[in-house]
Amino acid sequence: MQGPPDPRERLLGLFGAGGEPSFVEAPGRVNLIGEHIDYHNLAVLPVALDRRIRVAFRARSDARISAVSAEYGSREFEWTAQLAPVARGDWENYLRAAAQAVAGRWGSGKGVDAVVDSRLPAAAGLSSSSALLVAFTLALLEANGLEASFTELMEILPAGEQFVGTRGGGMDHAASLESRAGCASLVEFAPLSVRPIPVPEGWGFLVAHSLQTAEKSGSAREEYNLRRAGGTTALARLGFASYREALPVALDAALRLQRGPERDAFLHVTSEALRVRAAVAAMESDDAVVFGRLLLESHASLRDQLRVSCPALNQLVEAAMESGALGARLTGAGFGGCVVVLCRAEDRQAVRRGLVDRFYAGRAGFDERIHLMDVRPAPGALHLEKK
Repeated sequence: MQGPPDPRERLLGLFGAGGEPSFVEAPGRVNLIGEHIDYHNLAVLPVALDRRIRVAFRARSDARISAVSAEYGSREFEWTAQLAPVARGDWENYLRAAAQAVAGRWGSGKGVDAVVDSRLPAAAGLSSSSALLVAFTLALLEANGLEASFTELMEILPAGEQFVGTRGGGMDHAASLESRAGCASLVEFAPLSVRPIPVPEGWGFLVAHSLQTAEKSGSAREEYNLRRAGGTTALARLGFASYREALPVALDAALRLQRGPERDAFLHVTSEALRVRAAVAAMESDDAVVFGRLLLESHASLRDQLRVSCPALNQLVEAAMESGALGARLTGAGFGGCVVVLCRAEDRQAVRRGLVDRFYAGRAGFDERIHLMDVRPAPGALHLEKK
């Protein structure tokens, strides 16, 4: 897939001559396993993608922030200490979230002229929104001569995304910042840590788009937030201080809950947390068959207990398995977006062809370069070479 135009050249063309532009990138991620549990401070296993948000920027002398995206248009606003969101679903909210996150820790500062380019499909469950937030935050920090550690960034970014209205966790930001090439990242919370888990050479992962989108900042926001609320309410009803405390007795504890969404959410969260542990062990022992089975179990839980799947995602998982995959599941918030598929590396092309024939054939809008991608575990923004 041909990359977008160099954003530095576009910045000079749009904003005119001036100082040499600076350049930052932040990758999207695919979560291999551990869905809808990071916001309960439970470990997850994402991989950073080699598709990124790229930002070329130049500091201004005033507090104005002006950004242009080929995909979403131009936005401009004054950077003040207290910003309010604009219309729901507008990409400007992520620019404002970055500015608000920086201001909350270091105060507001110089604005920027910026060009934003993306190789990540939006609303696909690949964290394009968090990659935008990460990249624009790094741009504002650099423009103002500020440096922030991974820990400091993780203290502001998840809360910054909640400015948009999505009550998520910190997985996306941790993966986008701290991932290492060739590795999945075991992201732990409370306390925060990231441990690289090398992906065995014989494993192959694909990401396949369902061609159905679900904007987490738009219409799917309430449904996403309801899943978090259900799990939190169930935990409180059972009298546990945390899900870590609940895990050893989860099955017995669930019997004390009435059948319904809260019990289902509790069962998904606790079983998914155990699957993450088992998946790390399988990856470290090069057991792709077990890892694949765990992906299928995760999808079934997301479909039947948390109810965040949809017919297109279910059909994609079925098509992947019929094409020779070892496992597959929806990845991301759900309600559309993508599935992640595990196969043996030597079978990857056959699985790709099978997905095209069994799922994508005849579906309008399919572009293999965009909607069906090989996963190459990439470094996070803090480990990319400076250009």
